Amino acid sequence: KQLESLCVSLITRADPSQSFSRVKRRGGERSDRRTSSESQGHTKSPRLTWSLSLCPCLSAVRGRRWIELGQEQQKAYVMRLLDALEVTDRDKRLKVARAILYLAQGVFDECDTDADVIHWSRHNVFLLYDMGIFTALLELLSMEMDNNQACSSAVRKPAISLADSTELRVLLSIMYLMVETIRLQTEDDRPEWRTAREAFKTELGSPLYNGEPFALLLFTMVTKFCSMNAPHFPMKKVLLLLWKTILFTMGGFEELQEMKVRGRERLSLPPLPEDSIKVVRSMRAASPPASAMELIEQQQQAKRGRRSRRPLVKQDSLDTYNERDPFKNDDARDEEEDGEEADSGIEGEVDPLDSDVIIQPPPPPPPLRPPTERASLPKGLPWAPKVREKDIEQFLETSRIKFIGFTLGNDTETLVGLPRPIHESVKTLKQVRREICLIIYPLLLLLSIPPSLSIPPSLSLHQHQGEEDVDETPTEILYLGMLPNLSQYVIALLKLLLAAAPTSKAKTDSINILADVLPEEMPITVLQSMKLGIDVNRHKEIIVKAISALLLLLLKHLKLNHIYQFEIVSQHLVFANCIPLILKFFNQNILSYISAKNSICVLDFPHCVVHEMPELTAESLEAGDRNQFCWRNLFSCINLLRILNKLTKWKHSRTMMLVVFKSAPILKRALKVKQAMMQLYVLKLLKIQTKYLGRQWRKSNMKTMSAIYQKVRHRLNDDWAYGNDIDARPWDFQAEECALRESIEKFNSRRYDKNQNGEFAPVDNCLQSVLGQRVELPEDFHYSYEMWLEREVFSQPIQWEGLLQQAQ
Repeated sequence: KQLESLCVSLITRADPSQSFSRVKRRGGERSDRRTSSESQGHTKSPRLTWSLSLCPCLSAVRGRRWIELGQEQQKAYVMRLLDALEVTDRDKRLKVARAILYLAQGVFDECDTDADVIHWSRHNVFLLYDMGIFTALLELLSMEMDNNQACSSAVRKPAISLADSTELRVLLSIMYLMVETIRLQTEDDRPEWRTAREAFKTELGSPLYNGEPFALLLFTMVTKFCSMNAPHFPMKKVLLLLWKTILFTMGGFEELQEMKVRGRERLSLPPLPEDSIKVVRSMRAASPPASAMELIEQQQQAKRGRRSRRPLVKQDSLDTYNERDPFKNDDARDEEEDGEEADSGIEGEVDPLDSDVIIQPPPPPPPLRPPTERASLPKGLPWAPKVREKDIEQFLETSRIKFIGFTLGNDTETLVGLPRPIHESVKTLKQVRREICLIIYPLLLLLSIPPSLSIPPSLSLHQHQGEEDVDETPTEILYLGMLPNLSQYVIALLKLLLAAAPTSKAKTDSINILADVLPEEMPITVLQSMKLGIDVNRHKEIIVKAISALLLLLLKHLKLNHIYQFEIVSQHLVFANCIPLILKFFNQNILSYISAKNSICVLDFPHCVVHEMPELTAESLEAGDRNQFCWRNLFSCINLLRILNKLTKWKHSRTMMLVVFKSAPILKRALKVKQAMMQLYVLKLLKIQTKYLGRQWRKSNMKTMSAIYQKVRHRLNDDWAYGNDIDARPWDFQAEECALRESIEKFNSRRYDKNQNGEFAPVDNCLQSVLGQRVELPEDFHYSYEMWLEREVFSQPIQWEGLLQQAQ
């Protein structure tokens, strides 16, 4: 029984000194549950009877169950809890907050099935939001952030544990449950719930909390933690809440695709040729090239007359294995990737090349999807080709010299004889010229802009000052708030990513990300040590997942909002050594990382609080769950690869960093993962640096080159496989980045500096108009007004004769 109590305290982040019933009543304090992110959940031994009479403010409904109360009685109960949150007694306030957490978790003690817990959790969360609980929790969170006594005591302690962040974890757990539950849409949502969702989304994305959005408050918590001013902050919960807040306010990949379509329609551009998510879903994972060790082992096994391991598995068998995977259904992916991230096309599997036993495909389960929904594989290359301005200029010059006999310089307006895709790309490239003209000519009038540089209504100019009318989107509001401390936010996120990476070594001066996972008393038995080890590894994996998804969402939304907003965040990431950090992350046995089993199924929420928990043993912990692969880690790897692609795309100096850090063998090892989307982004990174790797590398990696040709998008005049492009010459990293930085600073100055147009403002020469203007004086001016008159007016001699002579 003592082991069971300690297990509960470790998994639910409770204090080990508390009894099991106390841990049960507090609701566990964990918000990152299985259905909304990643949760180990709570345990449920003999069922305890939860009565509403346990809370002293519930005398009106004493002895009755929550699910038996009517809507008005539930609202009255929540109002009493809301009033009790304002008491000055810290312990009473914490007890009320735990009662609210129990409601947000679905009053699990009164439920018999997992579906009942989810149903009542959703019902209670919308009720809590309707009664104004989130605003009250936000005030308590701000108060806990400014608690200097807790920060100073945490700094002085040699070891920080769960007990130092109890209040913060309870508050963040409730807020996370509210954000994630309201964010997810279901078919049976009530009309008032849909209205509440839109209102909550607008509220989170607007600067309503002390003049800044809610996400900026969480960014401040991250920087305070990384600067060692508040080492007791529970970073995993903060990062999960920050990620879900940005995902809710800005939108996921599906909303991003819809915004792209609307933006192209507003700019009178043709629709996108394809949906990248759908294209990736229809792609098949390729068999990676065999390494030298695998070939030698295969030959040795063949000589002994034994059945070889076949490191190169036939593609048809891989597809059959993928289609028969019982764990690759929509529900499982929604649980791991929270619905929105499942849209990134994670549908493949990892081929177990490193195991000695070939895993046989499981028997075919009932069909998960109708046969008509099965993606039809297109014939030929999967991507439509693209062109850029440099490609257009080279193509036009070559074509004119060949067929006409003369050139037109840098003329890209005359498009006679060019195919239609080039016409569409030229229209897209003209948007870049608009920004250049606004930087060079700040007084550019709207009527004087030529038709080729026409500006859409969303970016129209004021004719008198040349300012932009910027739409107040959630992305724009967040960028404006992050801009003063953007470098600090980026560095803090990368510090946390480095500390959570499996390849990083513990250092004495590094930040401690385990403050919200380590108990006050360390385990004393083997079973307790195993549980704590699993929890620590899982804790790091969740941090990596949250940071990678957060950075990818920021980059994608900022790039859609304005290219220079994307470029400044990218440059801060590059200057903070994000490229070598990601390469260091992949410099490991990536197959082992993706197939890691750092979770305990019987402790997942809400299963653990509804069903009886079996006895945990060291053997059951070693066996892990039934899933062969960890979707969480696969999701993190794909996000990091996509971030690396966005940082290096069309940046030759950053591509040279990939070559200098010897990324080619690291990325080639990542190709062993049999997942189409992950292989696609690995091949993209290999493609952009093939021209720098030399002929011998290309000659010895022909299978990789063939996979690049089959799966990666191609462009006009794209000679990536030959290295003849003039861009293959050495580049001055500093000059290229400085030029980009200068353009970014001009953009920020033009768009956000309110005083930069002062010298262009018209001058009022009318004396009466100038004297009649109302001048705003400081509040304390009337205190020193008489002294100012005495010093500046009465005590100063005035030469009246000189003034009269000057006037004549």
